[in-house]
Amino acid sequence: MSRQESPPRYSAMFSIVASMTLAAMGSGLTFAYVPFTLNAHGFAPWIAGAAITAVATGGLAGCLVAGRLIRRVGHARAFMCFAALAIISAVIIAIGILPAASVGSRALYGLAANGNFIVVQSWLNHVATNQWRGRAMSMFYMAYVIGLGTGSFMFGFVTGDSAMAPLLAVLCYTLAILPIGVTAIPLPPPPKNVTMNLGAVWRTSPLALVGVLAAGGLSMLVQGFTPIYASGQGLGQFQIATLMFMMQLGMLGVQYPLGALSDFIDRRLVLVITCLLVGASAIAAMLVPFSTFVLAIAVYAVWSGATETVYSISNAHANDVSAPDDYVSLASTMFFVWSVSATILPAIVTVITPIAGPKAYMVTVMLTAFAYAAYAMTQSRTPDSASKTAGRTSHL
Repeated sequence: MSRQESPPRYSAMFSIVASMTLAAMGSGLTFAYVPFTLNAHGFAPWIAGAAITAVATGGLAGCLVAGRLIRRVGHARAFMCFAALAIISAVIIAIGILPAASVGSRALYGLAANGNFIVVQSWLNHVATNQWRGRAMSMFYMAYVIGLGTGSFMFGFVTGDSAMAPLLAVLCYTLAILPIGVTAIPLPPPPKNVTMNLGAVWRTSPLALVGVLAAGGLSMLVQGFTPIYASGQGLGQFQIATLMFMMQLGMLGVQYPLGALSDFIDRRLVLVITCLLVGASAIAAMLVPFSTFVLAIAVYAVWSGATETVYSISNAHANDVSAPDDYVSLASTMFFVWSVSATILPAIVTVITPIAGPKAYMVTVMLTAFAYAAYAMTQSRTPDSASKTAGRTSHL
């Protein structure tokens, strides 16, 4: 992969990354709080699974409205609107643990989260260049997921049967508005194209589209079902919070190095390596009991880090060969595909878990990762799409 090196300008990303990291802390609190409290109140496990699926279902709606909102009010104001919806979702949870309210609030959160991801991802792709896009996206996702882990870890220090966790989430979402509100980073121009176009993305980069399809299910299964599984295995609130925090720290040792590697060698090859690591980690998670807690943390940290890397590298690959006018439309399409997978796979696992057992999500992750690795290996025989970047044009 021949790319002329230009120095990364990480300072240009600071405000955007800071806002999303603060938002992630609020998300981490609610991701740990909702399944734990539903389980603690004796609700059936499928209700917690339904709440996970609702996040992705709401995300589908976010994909449909984000582009139009960005074109209407701009990136910064759109971010603030979606942050407000996240605040409302946390307030609903704080009112009380009721199954219908929990599922509904998670759907609203999914809309807000995907909306802000589309805002931020398209904005970052205007800031970054192809020469350091892999590192830029990996750094962003690394910061975001570490924020998720920090929020989950904070949950270990609050009373699980109080509303303190969702109220702290409200605080985090509110603070997230400030860096975006005062940023001096130039706003991207209003997007000319905000419609989703799966066919155009497929023609631009089938590898990236299938990668995002795999990443949605992989991420939602690992991040969503691990606290449910850990709770069922007898881990307490603080242990679950610690596990979730360390899983996000796996980004430090996995995601950024792989993202940097993808800037210097074919991104397809890095995706193959990443998926093999995801599958191997899923096998290890099935074999390592929580009685060896330190070893289990190490396995889950690598697993989480590799899983989240699939999306960031797939996204970088797609934006390498896309025109700036297409960034919002591309982000909307990619997140729509991500959300479809993040809805369907957890729903399937929710249904089969009572039959196949609590490790069903691990087997599903393993099979999905190996299947995508096999597909990526067939794609690696084609010419490097990054060579087209010099004359890239709009296809969306």
